[in-house]
Amino acid sequence: MTPTTPVQDLATQWNFARKLYPIYFELAREFAIDVKPCAELEAGVEMPGKEAVEQANQWLDHMDGAIQVHQLRQFLQTSSLVSQDGIAVLLQHFLGKSAKSDAIRDKVDFLLVQYFSQNAPAGLNDAEVDLAYVAQAMETVLGPIELKPPVWLNALDRVLDAARKCKSLDELLHGGVLEQGRKAKGLAGELFYLPVALVAFTRFGYLMRRAFFRLMLGDLNLILDGLTELEDRGIETLDCRRAQFSAQEPIIRLRMICQSWKVMFQAEYSSGSPLRMLVDLRASVEHALGRGKAAEADGKTKPAAAKPAVPAKPAAAPPKSVSAPPAKAAVQASKPSLPAAKAAAASVGATAKPAAAPMAKSNKPALPQADAPEFEVSSSPGWDPDSAPQPPKKK
Repeated sequence: MTPTTPVQDLATQWNFARKLYPIYFELAREFAIDVKPCAELEAGVEMPGKEAVEQANQWLDHMDGAIQVHQLRQFLQTSSLVSQDGIAVLLQHFLGKSAKSDAIRDKVDFLLVQYFSQNAPAGLNDAEVDLAYVAQAMETVLGPIELKPPVWLNALDRVLDAARKCKSLDELLHGGVLEQGRKAKGLAGELFYLPVALVAFTRFGYLMRRAFFRLMLGDLNLILDGLTELEDRGIETLDCRRAQFSAQEPIIRLRMICQSWKVMFQAEYSSGSPLRMLVDLRASVEHALGRGKAAEADGKTKPAAAKPAVPAKPAAAPPKSVSAPPAKAAVQASKPSLPAAKAAAASVGATAKPAAAPMAKSNKPALPQADAPEFEVSSSPGWDPDSAPQPPKKK
């Protein structure tokens, strides 16, 4: 049996529409979606006639098609305007639709994980997050669930095992693990909406989120440690073109950006540009230190040479820099700048939001569909993967 929202009578339909309207109104403002306000819902009538309810439902249907999955994710992960009850209403709204497209499935998938994540206690261990625990936490929105998972859901545990074995964010993003998870969701088809499957995918998304954060924080700490080591060698700039920064990026600036990313990337998990920048920045630092894939590749084509000792830096000498071969995909015809890189990163997790006129078009560029988050991760305030976030190492 698939969970559905009881919308048989006009009163129930109107009640749902009134709860959804403020959320959709703010979404339209946030992303400058060109839609007129719904006069019937704006009026705030307690119980209108049939025609008004139908008009409200048509307005909501239009918004359902206009709001993209990545927009819903970004809004709910960075906005404090939507409560747990609001997320539950959205979830019941999409579960109650008779025709469920891939976009509806992805919205349901995100909302399930978002709802559970915000309810999960801070000290929750991965081992505690079994199907029974998740089913109990989701009973408010999914109802009582019989936990007899079909065999095909075992594929999710295999993907989780592969994610736990990843040693870096690069391995998680580009090692095929995320593709396996997306494939499992796509192959489920209508079976995705079986109550036990909804619980299983909620658990899967939540645990994948935690695996991501552990790897992300590990990469950032390795980058910060590497920058400190380079500074100890007397190096002040780094060639970070492969990460969409400049050819002589000041290390002190890179350190500040990494510290800001620790906060920024807690808002959303994407395999788009900002996370690729983080992965490529780690590669640049490791190359400068003589480690990593780039250094190994150089070692295969060039004879090993002894490293010269770093002499004491004269007072008037220009700052040292380390060059790394830029990745083909990252190098542009013109030299990338820091503002451009920061703007790309801000598209993922920035919480500061520009003001937008209600329901009006603006010059704010829409996030390209190709860069839309492919596997969502979010966190409730104070959430961390291992009970307490690991602080950056101090030198």
